[in-house]
This record gives sequence, structure tokens and C-alpha cells, in this order.
Amino acid sequence: MNRREPLVLGIETSCDETGIGIVRGRTLLSNTIASSMDEHARFGGVVPEVAARAHLEAMQPSIEAALKEAQVSLEDIDAVAVTSGPGLAGALMVGVGAAKALAVGLDKPLYAVNHLVGHIAADILDDAAAPLEYPTVALLVSGGHTSLLLVHDLTGNVELLGETVDDAAGEAFDKVARILGLPYPGGPEIDRAAVTGDPTAIRFPRGLSRASDREKHRYDFSFSGLKTSVARWIEQHEAAGQPVPVADVAASFREAVVDVLVTKALDACQAYGVPRLLLGGGVIANRRLRDVATARGAAAGVTVRIPPLRLCTDNGAMIAALAAELIMSGHEPSTLAFGADSTLPVTDIQVAVSG
Repeated sequence: MNRREPLVLGIETSCDETGIGIVRGRTLLSNTIASSMDEHARFGGVVPEVAARAHLEAMQPSIEAALKEAQVSLEDIDAVAVTSGPGLAGALMVGVGAAKALAVGLDKPLYAVNHLVGHIAADILDDAAAPLEYPTVALLVSGGHTSLLLVHDLTGNVELLGETVDDAAGEAFDKVARILGLPYPGGPEIDRAAVTGDPTAIRFPRGLSRASDREKHRYDFSFSGLKTSVARWIEQHEAAGQPVPVADVAASFREAVVDVLVTKALDACQAYGVPRLLLGGGVIANRRLRDVATARGAAAGVTVRIPPLRLCTDNGAMIAALAAELIMSGHEPSTLAFGADSTLPVTDIQVAVSG
């Protein structure tokens, strides 16, 4: 295998997107995503069994589409990479099974990697950006995860500073959208509703942001109380016979989420003396979050990095990129002695390493 620029096929099936990506070193060749979001919309959220079945149906055509886009064949691939966790157990199993079958059938090395660290690796596929410097603080925000990390080395040392203790930010967006009568997925719908709203109209609570929270939960996140506060506010208005100002509620809720995320991330940058903040995960598509993080980061002397939005959502390219970095750093491949780990710690960058 060419250690300088390995050709890696990555498989990502942690939730409702079947992601197949192919990279050569740090160059993106293809990024194919088959989403089952429409199948979940009628249930108001992701149904694990539906997601797993969708992955099974999408796997082969997605691999074929990725190979065609990259203009390579399976025989050209130097290594196979797959998300081992965290994520939905049944969904992960589909990707893990497919990756093992490919690796064994092609007699290629296999790299089982961490989904969350993959979101950081997406940044290195941005040709327009300067190389990622270390250490860097990373804020990962998605439907299932909200994590604050200190990245000393992408392939060897990722430290968890804090994470959600209840609802993740993306989950809170979905639940509040449902309360407001907006369709699933909630993030884009809240964004659209908030366009004409006043973000200062309602002062919703900022979870785990009091002085008393700093010792134990300084970098942790909690959005369950915020969701409940929105629900109670709406109930009180409806009970009083008053119309609910959907735009103002959406804008004020979004502002509360963004305020907490950015404040804690920049606090970590200052505390650890790191003038760099990397944003990742599907919720980064929220324009208000990007704008506030960039503006407040600049005021604090912190450079904010955001991967291309097509690489912020779950995708196989970020998994392939992480594996390529591991290969180029001299890491041995994984053995077949791993499975789907729905609660894989972010500190486990690669699992079942041989040797």
C-alpha cells in the first residue's frame, strides 16, 4: 500500500444516512450519500429499524455510485474504513458487516474508526483551507451528539472536555419544531421560521451556564430544560387565548442554543490557550450558529474553521479521511474482532488495532 497517499473507501451508517466516500490521501474523490430521512419524517424522528433496513437497501448502489464518481474500481482500493461507533446499533451493524465483507473479499486492510473524530477529519478535505493546526478545540453538534473536544493529534490524542447530559442540540431542534407544529427534520424548519422572528423576544434559559455549574459542568451541555421551557411558554400563551408568535419563539429558542454552544466553546479556547475552534456536525448547517461563532470568535482572537457544509453532515468521506490519516501516520489496521459500539467513547479514535 502507498503510505503517502492511500486510496481509501469509507463507510458511514451511524444514523439515517448511508455514506460512502473515497479519498486519496487528503484529496476527496467521491462523497455519495443516500438518506432515508423522508422515510422517518412521518414518524417525527429516526426509527432505528427503518434506518437499518434503508442502509441494507442503499449499500450496494451507493458503493457503485461512489466508485463511478471517483473513477476507480474496488481492486484499486488500498484500504477500507468504517464507523464502529457511536450511533444506532442496528444501523452501525450494517456498515460494519459490509466493511468486513469488502476487506476480506478484497484482501485489504480494514480501519474501524470513531464517528465523532471523523467529523474533525472532514476539515482536512477542504482544499481551500490551511492545514489543521494542533491543538485545536472542536465543537461537534448533530442530531445525536453535542461534544466539546480538545484535539491534540487527530490520529492519537483527542480529549473529551464536555458533552450533552440529556438532549443533543439537534434533538432539541426536532422536539421544539414538533411543539411548534413544524415538520421533521426540525433544524431547517426552525431556521426558516426564525428568519422573521426577534431572537431577543423571549429570554429562554441557557442550560448549565450558571456560576454554580462551572465546577462540574463547565463544558457540558443540557437542552432538555430549554425544550421544556419552550413548551411551557407556548402552553401558557395558548391557555390565555393568545396566538403563539412562531417566528419569535423559533428565533429566541435558536438564539439560546447558539449562545450556549458558542460561549462554552470559546471559554474552552481561552482556558486552554488555543486560538482555534473547529465546528463540525450536521447542525453546523445552521447559519445563525456559523455567523455567531465566526463573529464572536474574531472578537476573542479565535480563528473559527468550518468544513464545507456537504462534509458536515454524516458522510463516508470523513471516515475515509480519518483512516487515511491513520495510515499515513503509520498506524496498523484493525482486526476483525470489533463490532458496532453505540456508545464508543470519543477518545477511542480507532478500535481493534492489530499488533
